[in-house]
Amino acid sequence: MTQITSSSSGAVGSEKVSSRRWLTLVVVGLAQLMVVLDSTVVNIALPAAQADLGFSDGDRQWVVTAYSLAFGSLLLLGGRLSDLIGRKRTFIIGLIGFSVASALGGAADGFGTLVAARALQGAFGAMLAPTALAVLTTTFTIPKERARAFGIFGAIAGAGGAVGLLLGGFLTERFDWRWNLYINVFIAIIGVIGAAIYVTESKRTGPRPKLDIPGTVLISGGLFGLVYGFANAETEGWDAPLTWGMLAGAAVLLVAFVLWQRRATHPLLPLKIVLDRNRGAAYSSVLIAGAGMFGIFLFVTYYLQTSLGFSPIQTGLSFLPMIAMLVLAAQLGTNIFVPRFGPKILVPAGMIIAMVAMIMLTRLDLDSTYAANVLPALMIMGFGMGTIMPASMQTATLGVDREFAGVASALVNTSQQVGGSIGVALLNTLAATAATDYLASNAPVTATVAANAAIASYATAYWWSAGFFALGAIVAALLFRRRGQGLSLAHPAAPAAQAGASDSADAVPMPVH
Repeated sequence: MTQITSSSSGAVGSEKVSSRRWLTLVVVGLAQLMVVLDSTVVNIALPAAQADLGFSDGDRQWVVTAYSLAFGSLLLLGGRLSDLIGRKRTFIIGLIGFSVASALGGAADGFGTLVAARALQGAFGAMLAPTALAVLTTTFTIPKERARAFGIFGAIAGAGGAVGLLLGGFLTERFDWRWNLYINVFIAIIGVIGAAIYVTESKRTGPRPKLDIPGTVLISGGLFGLVYGFANAETEGWDAPLTWGMLAGAAVLLVAFVLWQRRATHPLLPLKIVLDRNRGAAYSSVLIAGAGMFGIFLFVTYYLQTSLGFSPIQTGLSFLPMIAMLVLAAQLGTNIFVPRFGPKILVPAGMIIAMVAMIMLTRLDLDSTYAANVLPALMIMGFGMGTIMPASMQTATLGVDREFAGVASALVNTSQQVGGSIGVALLNTLAATAATDYLASNAPVTATVAANAAIASYATAYWWSAGFFALGAIVAALLFRRRGQGLSLAHPAAPAAQAGASDSADAVPMPVH
């Protein structure tokens, strides 16, 4: 089997290499932040961009959808490319491509150019995001350092959306909507310089495996249909032929992909990666949390701006306490609670905490205040997400052979992206239905009735989000292994902790079933 080894693995114990690892974390964390925040930073800028470029309300969704379609459908390909051509090379290509696409979007003089730039951003983001996580996975192999690194990385992944809202509001109000895209150029320049210096290039021994082209076509087409189908449901409804056609086509392609992976000589995604119970539980948890957390970012933003009259900057600042709690929970979880209790306890606990926060939000009305009603729920939600994400992300990539670290990491991003797409489509549809029913039963429609209809629609979305998290708690509790049963964060396999092992052994071996 082909092996990939790190050129610096012989110096794992040295202080210099340890310092280099933490600087590597800074670089990949910066790239991850750029990719995650770009899924929300443009949302606040959309009204200003629409007024400047003159596109319709119906076209506006494509500025967001173009990014999510390219990003979601190409993630597994991007992750596998990092395994095949080298993580450092893929990482730098992704950074440069993302910055060029961002500059193109910032300079757009028309709707078509802006949408094309957003699609390019998504394509290069699909290279960048899984590669960043793969670099982290193969760089931090000592259990204690790995826990700290994933705590930080998981906090970035969970908080990126809220940071995007804050940054988007600031840039749009103080500068211009185009700076929501231009800002990526400056972040990418720092990232490229840091990657060139601190990210270690992998070197390969043995023959280079081939890219699974049929598998790539099947999974990319399936994910494209899945994301497009849910996006279309949000705008055209669940009964639209294109919605059902895309979702049905996606199901066929995804089933065909699984069947092909069982017989492919060089599979894009070896099924043993997904079929491991702990990893399957981790991917499921990320997907369900991704679906549920959109109830926070989407509908709390609506509530703060339309019901409480917050400005974009005030809205972004309102999420800062949630970010602080998320970072705190991530550090406590990965450094103290996961090693002691394992993900089987911690992830369901995080789901339940997030569920409680959503239920608290259902009590909001037109007389509620931020300090008394919104802030406590946001802080509890931050603690819940900080408990879920780092533990799930660390478990999802623990024990994967180094040659498949990229595609295993891509599955984390894919789960989050697909979960988000499902969440947006379902919650928007359910909220819209609730608002229509409220207006129909409270005629005649006045300004107060319309405002209360919006509150009712948000409450419906929060209840369903609470249901997502409840389901996530059950799934995680059933699927994650108990401590000591096979691959576990609480009991890492010995090779991961043995610095004197051979170069090819810094990955924990696959568990035997």
